[in-house]
Amino acid sequence: MHNPCRVNMISTNFFGAGAIELLRGEIMKKGFRKALVITDSFLFESKVADQICTELAGAGVHSFIYYGVKPNPTVEIVNEALSVAADIKPDFIVALGGGSAIDTCKAVGIVLANGGRVEDYEGVNKSSEKSLPVVAVNTTAGTGSEVTTFYVITDEKRHSKMVMVDTNCSVWIAINDTNLMKSMPQSLTAATGMDAMTHAIEAVLSNEATPFTDKDALWAITAIKEHLPRAVKNGDDMNSREMMAYAQYSAGLAFSNAGLGMVHAMAHSLGGFYNLPHGVCNAVLLPHVMEFNARDEKTHYDFKKIYGALDLKGASYSSRAAVAQTINEIKKLSHEVGIPASLSDLGVREEDFRALAELALQDTCMPSNPVKPTIDQIIDVYRKAWKKR
Repeated sequence: MHNPCRVNMISTNFFGAGAIELLRGEIMKKGFRKALVITDSFLFESKVADQICTELAGAGVHSFIYYGVKPNPTVEIVNEALSVAADIKPDFIVALGGGSAIDTCKAVGIVLANGGRVEDYEGVNKSSEKSLPVVAVNTTAGTGSEVTTFYVITDEKRHSKMVMVDTNCSVWIAINDTNLMKSMPQSLTAATGMDAMTHAIEAVLSNEATPFTDKDALWAITAIKEHLPRAVKNGDDMNSREMMAYAQYSAGLAFSNAGLGMVHAMAHSLGGFYNLPHGVCNAVLLPHVMEFNARDEKTHYDFKKIYGALDLKGASYSSRAAVAQTINEIKKLSHEVGIPASLSDLGVREEDFRALAELALQDTCMPSNPVKPTIDQIIDVYRKAWKKR
């Protein structure tokens, strides 16, 4: 039996090549007239932001663009975007990009609706009012931020990532137009794809998982294993691009309702300390955290589900050999798509392990990990991920 649970979903989603064209009708229903588009310099300079503004103009909306978003968005970036919003007073906000742009928009929307500073909302459900409406135009296949109740902002003063879990931050419309994902380079395709795989696996192993979240997470695992290597190898494989868009969305829906775990807690520490790519940190840590969680036999039932979703064969379905084969398959997938072999390859310093572990232990994602670690156990996992595979 499962405890009573709440299921959070967003109301409107557009998928597939050309899906951005469906936005105009929804905007016209609302009668909005002014938008702030929040994006990064690449999407601004490559005129993708102009394309979005053209769609909005067709709905009678005048757009302003802020293009200062960077990976691992900081409090400073949120404050810059808030300053622009204060000047133009938009009816709604459009996030154009991956998780960094969408997380920035969520932070801006919450502060605009509730006042105060972005730092005030670290933790779980700290806001009282729903965000200013956010349209999330996703250009990567990985974070699932367009469908989740999570957003993450880096506090550079503390060298840490603030994790906000808040039902009020849910976006109004999510758009996954695969035409906007074609330009993703191999490295970004791999990193965001493994981020999605981490979301799905942590959702299955979470102590807050339900049959509802398992349904989405397990399907995502199956689809990512099949289509991520193809999308990395050939960025013009639009079928695999589309399947990855669906898979990362399903993984996002799963973890938004089941929570995450130790991988994300540890990755957030790394991102705050070193400004490293989030998806790469997750991918390097994932098999080592899986090995840690597998020490507790109560997790083996969930490992059996992952084993099946990966379509693995040759081991008894309930054996330790099946658990080991599951973990090895994740290592093989990371290697196949070009993920670095270890944290030492990313410039992580061994002398920082304790400080990193202290942050990870306090991270909002840690409580839903199936096994509660000690600080020394977290350090041990960092050390194992730091060594060459």
